[in-house]
Amino acid sequence: MKKVLILINKITDAPTEDELDVLDQVCEVEEALAELGYESHREFLDLNLQSAKSSIQEYDPELVFNLVETVDGKGDLIFLAPALLESMNIPFTGCGLKSMFITSDKTMAKEIMRFHGISTADWFDSENLGKLSPQKTYLVKPQWEDGSVGIDDDAVFKGNDPRLLEFINASPGRKFFVEEYIHGREFNLSILGGENGPEVLAPAEIKFINFPKGKPKIIGYRSKWDESSFEYQNTLRTFDFPDEDLPLLERLDEICYQCWELFDLKGYARVDFRVNEKNEPFVLEINANPCISPDAGFYAACGEAGYKFHEVIERIMYDARL
Repeated sequence: MKKVLILINKITDAPTEDELDVLDQVCEVEEALAELGYESHREFLDLNLQSAKSSIQEYDPELVFNLVETVDGKGDLIFLAPALLESMNIPFTGCGLKSMFITSDKTMAKEIMRFHGISTADWFDSENLGKLSPQKTYLVKPQWEDGSVGIDDDAVFKGNDPRLLEFINASPGRKFFVEEYIHGREFNLSILGGENGPEVLAPAEIKFINFPKGKPKIIGYRSKWDESSFEYQNTLRTFDFPDEDLPLLERLDEICYQCWELFDLKGYARVDFRVNEKNEPFVLEINANPCISPDAGFYAACGEAGYKFHEVIERIMYDARL
C-alpha cells in the first residue's frame, strides 16, 4: 500500500482552540487518504528538525502532506516545514519554501501585491504611526499569525487614538503592523489546484448579522473560535449573490488567479478581500495552505462546488507531484 506521512506542528502544553484545530484537519485528511487507498502516519514537527527528518526517512513515504501551521508556537517559523522537505527532495503538498515565507509575512506580501498592481489596504509599521489619518479607522494585526490570532474589537482604533501605540507596546515580543480598515463587505475565495490547473471555487461573503452601530465588522478571534460569543453566532458565510454582484465576483476571480501565479501557489489557497462602498476590491491577505477542517471556509467552498473531500485531497496531492 502506498504511504503518505502527515506532518503537523507539535501541540504545545496549553493549546488554544486555533492550535487544536490542526488535529481536526489531520483526522479529515487521514479519512480521505484511506478512501484513496493510502496508508498514513502522523509526524509532529518542532525545532528538532533532525528528529523529524529521521522519522520521515524511516517511514519512507511517497509524499508528505504538510499541515504545519506553526513551529514552536510561532507563525514566523512556518517556513521551516517546506524548507526541511525541500532539502530532503521529497514531494509535499501545498506551497513551497519561497511562497510560504512570502505569504506568511503579511506586509511583504502586501508590498509585492501593490508593486504588481493588486489593490491592498494601506498599511504602516510601528515606526510610521505619525502618518495615520485621524479621520480613518485602523486595525492592528500580527505580522505573522493566521487564524485571526490577536484580532478583535480591542485591536481597532482611530488614527489619532493614543491607545493604539499602547496596544502595540503591550506585547513587546510580537511584531504588529497597522492596516486601514476598509468599510464595506468581506469575501474569501478558495483556490484548488490539480491536474487541470488552479480553479477558483464558489465565492463566499461573510455577513455580519445584528452587529450594533459602531461595532467593527471583522473576522476576529472570537468569531472563528469562541462558539459562545456574539461574534461567532452572528458572523455567517453565504454563497448566494444577486445578479448585480456578478461583475464584482468576476473581478475577485481574476485577482485570485493573479495571486496564484504571482506567488507561485500550489495545491490550495484562500484569498481574503474587503470591498469598499465604491465596490472596489482590496486583498487583505493570501493564505497558503489554509485550514481544511470541516468548519473552515475552504472546506465549505469545496462542498459548494460539489467536490467530495477525498477528491479535494487527491487534487492537492497531484500538485505535490509536479
